[in-house]
Amino acid sequence: MPRPDAVVGDDGVARCAWGAADAEYRRYHDDEWGTPQHDPQRLFEKVCLEGFQAGLSWITILRRRPAFREVFHGFDPHLVAAMTEADVERLLGDARIIRHRGKIRATITNARAVLDLELPLDELLWGFAPPARSAPPASFAEVPATTPESNAMSRELRRRGFAFVGPTTMYALMQAAGMVDDHVAGCFRAKAPKRV
Repeated sequence: MPRPDAVVGDDGVARCAWGAADAEYRRYHDDEWGTPQHDPQRLFEKVCLEGFQAGLSWITILRRRPAFREVFHGFDPHLVAAMTEADVERLLGDARIIRHRGKIRATITNARAVLDLELPLDELLWGFAPPARSAPPASFAEVPATTPESNAMSRELRRRGFAFVGPTTMYALMQAAGMVDDHVAGCFRAKAPKRV
């Protein structure tokens, strides 16, 4: 029997099924995912953490996020850009984070790319936000893995020197930063249909 896309939790609140069981997922679902984020430092963090998530479950990243914030200086691009190969080696020994050389280096590379931008990071990223849906998706089957906008964002970020910013990762960023709202119908966070 198929699992419903929105479920009522033990708190009596209907939410997307993925955000209903685990307490950390529930907090993230209720307070962050799909909420418009424009703070450049928080957006930089999201770019980096979505890159770390590639190939892993998001809960793995959420549970390690405090350590990521600690070792990457709160994701201050100026401080991360100054990190060296010695920092990479040190972080490869830190079991509190995902110890992946390429992803650690990508975070430093991405910080340097942010500093090279001639416009604010939020302006660049939000420039790829698609028009708002007229209604929430009826099910997760309607939620794509990539879109023309996430493909375009990926291409532009790679052109500007960013790493670990593939189209699927960038669509996940769009979801996380509220550029798209993929809370399914029945979830308390889903936006009501627009009147025409």
